[in-house]
Amino acid sequence: MRPLGPAAAISSALLAGVGYASTLQPPVLPLIVRNPYLSTWLGNAREEPWHKWPMFWTGTEIGFGILASLPDTNEVFPLLGRPHDSLSDDAKHYSISYPKYNGAKYDASTTNLSYSLPPPGKASGADDLEITLSFLSPVTPTSTLRQSIPAAYLTVYVKGSFDVTIYIDVNGQWVSGDRNNVIEWGLTQQEAVGTTKALKTWSVKRQTEQLLTEVRDQAEWGQLHFTGPADVRHEAGTSAILRQRFARTGTLQNEIDQSFRGIMDEEPVFAFSKAFKLGTSSSSSTSKGDSHSDSALFTITHIQNPVVQYASARGLTFMRPLWQSWFADDDKVIQFHYGDFESANALASNYSEQLRVDAYKSGSTNYVDIVALSARQAMGATSFSGTPENPLLFLKEISSNGNTQTVDVIFPAFPFFLYTNPRWGAYLLEPLIEHQLSGQYPNNYSMHDLGAHFPNLTGHADGRDEYMPVEECGDMLIMGLQLVNSMTYNTDIEAQSIWSTVGERSEHTNEDEKPFALTNLGVHNGIAHIDDTWGGGAKGVKQAKQWLEGSYELWKKWTGYLVEFSLEPHNQLCTDDFAGWLALQTNLALKGIIGIKAFSEFADLLDRTGDAENYRNISETYITKWEEFGISRDGTHAKLAYDWYGSWTTLYSLYADAVLCFHPSITNQSSELSSTADVFLSGNHKDQKPLKPGKGSNGRSPIAKDFIPSHIYKIQSSWYGAVMQKYGLPLDSRHLYTKSDWQFEAAAVASKKVRSEILDRVALWLNETVTDRAFTDLYNTEGDGGFPNPYFFARPVVGGHFAFLTLERACSGKAADAFRFLDEE
Repeated sequence: MRPLGPAAAISSALLAGVGYASTLQPPVLPLIVRNPYLSTWLGNAREEPWHKWPMFWTGTEIGFGILASLPDTNEVFPLLGRPHDSLSDDAKHYSISYPKYNGAKYDASTTNLSYSLPPPGKASGADDLEITLSFLSPVTPTSTLRQSIPAAYLTVYVKGSFDVTIYIDVNGQWVSGDRNNVIEWGLTQQEAVGTTKALKTWSVKRQTEQLLTEVRDQAEWGQLHFTGPADVRHEAGTSAILRQRFARTGTLQNEIDQSFRGIMDEEPVFAFSKAFKLGTSSSSSTSKGDSHSDSALFTITHIQNPVVQYASARGLTFMRPLWQSWFADDDKVIQFHYGDFESANALASNYSEQLRVDAYKSGSTNYVDIVALSARQAMGATSFSGTPENPLLFLKEISSNGNTQTVDVIFPAFPFFLYTNPRWGAYLLEPLIEHQLSGQYPNNYSMHDLGAHFPNLTGHADGRDEYMPVEECGDMLIMGLQLVNSMTYNTDIEAQSIWSTVGERSEHTNEDEKPFALTNLGVHNGIAHIDDTWGGGAKGVKQAKQWLEGSYELWKKWTGYLVEFSLEPHNQLCTDDFAGWLALQTNLALKGIIGIKAFSEFADLLDRTGDAENYRNISETYITKWEEFGISRDGTHAKLAYDWYGSWTTLYSLYADAVLCFHPSITNQSSELSSTADVFLSGNHKDQKPLKPGKGSNGRSPIAKDFIPSHIYKIQSSWYGAVMQKYGLPLDSRHLYTKSDWQFEAAAVASKKVRSEILDRVALWLNETVTDRAFTDLYNTEGDGGFPNPYFFARPVVGGHFAFLTLERACSGKAADAFRFLDEE
């Protein structure tokens, strides 16, 4: 088992994550981002955090205010949001001052905001007091249980030689998108449990919840739980009254306003205050000279049950949260999550540090920041559900239209899941496969999505979902083979994700158990609830076969559709539907043809020899015709459409050929060597070779030749360098806008020079763009780098930014090596 490394030893006494300086300054940063409904962002990340309220991913303000008070001077300092709007500039008993903002640092799980407060007059020789607000939404690839909990941490760290009190409040905007809705609230004081200290928890919800309903994309059901240590002061009441009283007195009254009312009706807020006695030796933490440090931990949890309704094989079902399989009630999961900070922080820090190392090696410091910004956003569109026997992961197509489980949104996000935890990718595909196997979708191609709007995954019994038949069939088959490849590796170093190799190496022996069950959690490096290993060796081959056997005819049906319609696609949409309908799309056709090739690998794994040979031959015939149809007459680039002369396109479907190991000039060497059936006493003479090659340890016959010729990669790489714009590579010749996910997939299979150019230009855009939402994947490559309309933001497709990292671990770690020829002059 792979150890978690030095990051696992990080103590909760240290700042959560972020051991390096962030170089890029995006317009928006994640604060509390766990799922489509617990998604709070810093919307003015290039300014001081007190200039605007934090926002929901839509841009709607969220009530989340933080103040600091110095009891020695009665100065009040805003830290987050605009709670100081409730204060008076000419009050007699306090004054409003502003801290020095030292900026933000971030990694894949953490955003840290740091401030300095000047010393009071009587301590004028002292150093400034340092405050860090550390927001941790942990990405824990070795612990699905932890990832499934809809909660995040806020740690307040202070260091200095004089006293300070911190005030934090939240309001009802966390639980409804309609400010007029009436909310109710209460405070629970939980006794210490084991190593978990006593806690205080505010609980807030709509007085009349509306199950599975949204207003402006916010959930109208579920409860917010805001938790702090038992020694904090608390108060619920009108926002202005509480903030003014805190400014005057530096404390709260431990009272609760019981007058339930509308969210903005004398705005009720739910507050904690924590006094840090740094000016005396009684500080609870270590000291250096006269300077003391201390911290306080808070958590924010948004609990919903059900999380979605889903048209499963047994019918329309209210789906409970996955975490509920381990925790009987809300209090238990809140207590566990609070007490688990040290372990969650260690696991998240391990992931962030490994990601930093891999991204720097793969690209640059710019790439480190880009993937760090993308990780929480990719996970923030998902909600875990099901049971340990059958875990599921539901996804919302955030901002573009709200569809559920959209195949061509999961597809571009998939590199993140393959790098981080492939089992989560399997949990994303399972709802689509189960639904279609049950006969609830009438078409002979893959469905586009599981429902018109999240959280209602009610399917499309009439078959009238968005029309992208070649797109969705190709996407499903490619993702399916990516999952199979992620399971069928030999040694730990060959695994698609290094975190796949952590955990118990339990054998998959129960034939009645689902191949992706989560029933063998264990302990690793002293941390409980760690997933067992994902695939590997004979276990992985067995899991892959079991998965495909149960759904083989469905995959074959989709492949049959591609055989009929992918070589010359009729007028239809592709994933870039904002660009409109188009016939004979070159990139779309390539995706479909690769899908056919992928299915031949399924058949080969399951010893369906006839199917394997048939679909392999068809795909090879098609790829030859595709090159004839799709490449320009002068042989310099791919056309946007076969019949659109003078056009060009970003041929991002090349990435699938590479990551699926269909370019075996280098990538199948280990497979060939591991197959002893091809090596014999004759010296491997061509006339003495067996008629049928032996299978490798991955359960499949070695791929003998490159599927897409190398020169296609080379001409595209050269072309990208020629058509690059200020902020990156445009999607195609029709417009100057681009898709960041496809840029990274194209760059992954281009020369190092082109890869560096794309990285640098995306980084420049991130620093300069006027977009004011979470990382958009669709933007203009010229001008101010703004939204082209439609407005895409906070979407999980930024998982495509992990394309470099996923490719470098694919094919036993040899996939990227196969394209070194692109760097030759």
